[in-house]
Amino acid sequence: MKREHAPVLPGTAATDYARYMRTDELLSLQRSSAEMIHRDELLFQVVHQSAELWLKLAAADLTEATARVDAGDLATAETLLVRATLAVRLVTDDLEMFRHLSPVDFQAMQPALGNGSGAESPGWHRVQAASRQLGRAFADHLAAQGIPAAALCPTDPADPVHRLAEAMVDWDEQVSLWRFRHYQVALRVGGHAPAGTPGSKATLLGKLIGHRFFPDLWQARLRPTGDGPGTAQP
Repeated sequence: MKREHAPVLPGTAATDYARYMRTDELLSLQRSSAEMIHRDELLFQVVHQSAELWLKLAAADLTEATARVDAGDLATAETLLVRATLAVRLVTDDLEMFRHLSPVDFQAMQPALGNGSGAESPGWHRVQAASRQLGRAFADHLAAQGIPAAALCPTDPADPVHRLAEAMVDWDEQVSLWRFRHYQVALRVGGHAPAGTPGSKATLLGKLIGHRFFPDLWQARLRPTGDGPGTAQP
């Protein structure tokens, strides 16, 4: 007798859901119980692997937003950037799971991590590159329209240029919040000394908290009238 919901997609998994979502592969990407030296390795891997997926989506949305800016479709670019910002907020929220990871447990599992560092995240590298590309595309758009960055503040809710500029500031702010939360986790769970302490691994994280992809858009808030330079830093 034919099953009512028999899978029709190619693959060997028992259901189409499993075949499309590739859950067999996805759920096998974490270390097995036999491989773990500490049970919280599963917590650590799930948080970071899910972050990589959200960052993959964010980078894809940023890349498409850049293409939309180049095409003059600022409204769609804004929508994509808002979604990318939400993805990074979810990455930030995921760090709350580390409240359930003690420094003692983290140190016990640390040998399993080798010399790995969050700075090596491929998702984060893609996000950085895509953010810079978006900044350059927006700067080119402003130049073509003869709009100085300083003219973007205060905002005009009806103007797509102003709306996209606000979305870019929101993106920058959310990335900064993520960096700050990551820094706090490094201090709380990783047992690192605060930034500025000689030899502390948290020093780099601390320095990056104040970094902005679009500094001129922030500067425009300090001088809401008058001329200003282009918006993005390479």
